[in-house]
Amino acid sequence: MSLIIPANSASAAGGYAVDNSLRFNDGSSDYLNRTPSSAGNRRIFTFSFWVKRATLGTSQFIYNVRPSSSGASQMLFASGDKLQFSFEPISKSLETNRVFRDISAWYNIIFAVDTTQGTAANRIKLYVNGVQETSFGTANYPDQNADLDINTTNVINIGRRLENSGSFIDMYLSEFVFIDGQALAPDQFGEFDEDSGIWKPIDVSGLTFGTNGFYLDFKDSGALGADVSGKSNNFTVNNLTAIDQSTDTCTNNFATLNPLNVNPSSAGDAFTEGNLKLATSNNSNSAGSTATMAFTKGKWYAEVKYTSATAWNGVMPTDATINGDTGRMNWYQGRTLYLSGSNTANWGSNVSAGDIVGIALDMDNSRVTISQSGQWWGGSSFNQAQPHTFQALISGYDTWTFLCASGSGTSTSEWNFGSPPFAISSGNQDANGYGNMEFPVPTDYFICNTKNLSEFGW
Repeated sequence: MSLIIPANSASAAGGYAVDNSLRFNDGSSDYLNRTPSSAGNRRIFTFSFWVKRATLGTSQFIYNVRPSSSGASQMLFASGDKLQFSFEPISKSLETNRVFRDISAWYNIIFAVDTTQGTAANRIKLYVNGVQETSFGTANYPDQNADLDINTTNVINIGRRLENSGSFIDMYLSEFVFIDGQALAPDQFGEFDEDSGIWKPIDVSGLTFGTNGFYLDFKDSGALGADVSGKSNNFTVNNLTAIDQSTDTCTNNFATLNPLNVNPSSAGDAFTEGNLKLATSNNSNSAGSTATMAFTKGKWYAEVKYTSATAWNGVMPTDATINGDTGRMNWYQGRTLYLSGSNTANWGSNVSAGDIVGIALDMDNSRVTISQSGQWWGGSSFNQAQPHTFQALISGYDTWTFLCASGSGTSTSEWNFGSPPFAISSGNQDANGYGNMEFPVPTDYFICNTKNLSEFGW
């Protein structure tokens, strides 16, 4: 089983904390745009942003400016998952040999541009997580003193390709910065943690942003395109709403579903909403995915909304298979409990579309407790002493994760690992102050993010 443990959590204690990211979903045609009133410095500028990918294998246009019908200046992950920067009006581009396929990690991407430099390779410098990229499959640098179309009066798009209205992105973006008139080094945007060695963000609010510079921190849910640099270079918000504001950030990485770990026969699986919503389409076998985080100890809580009532959701060992029965614990329609594929018992009432099921996974005592619409199975309140247990199954399995699947047919589930893709009516947190859950988090249980994982898990 291919389990991804977040490689870049930036979860070291203390330091600068990023509160929010913005979750883009291509099915909703999400994007930001702005048209500058005047051109800025077209030779010298810097981009810095943090990104967590959700979709691989397709071109994902993070930043796009189309100066004419003949070409565009843009930053993107190309269809081969390589990072690319192309620019007009001179038809030049830079593309890495390195691929970026870790959908559980946050990457800090910095492009520092200075076409006045005498050495071609110094005119565009690319840094990923504080380290300069030097291996490129394509490296066509601009001529010395070339004026690029990045900082013109053409419309800027974040999250879509202007010349193709169907090209939108699936990813999380955070701390999006543009500096007009300076080519800055990575230490202006981040630093290596002295204990973990992880690249982490620093406060950029004191930088000089220049005429067209901006800083998007996505903190204001009512104005997600607000520029907080002091320059008032605000972006227009298109199809993004308050629910797209996420607490999954480069300083506290939250679990999602894992599109790199799917049942091999589930070709119809569709991941959306930052890999928090999964629609399966399989008429013969179980289909689905697991979470990007797994646990050997600690107590963990998540919620799943049954958008359709035919989903199978539960927990499973990391070395079991999604479409196998051994070791797996899941419940069908929120009522029938299956242990290793055998119907064990029925509890509660049949789930209806829209119901939310709570999952309390206790790795310390080998227990799982289930709630349905706020009511715990076996009693109206949470009773840790007498939960439904998977003790008989845990023998030989040390690491468990959450399972999202369907049986023979189709289903849709939406998962809330702490930053929900759907609107909720309450807003409950764990004891560390993390999460935005529909129902209260049980005492001593925690939300699935890297800060909690570093303290209580793995």
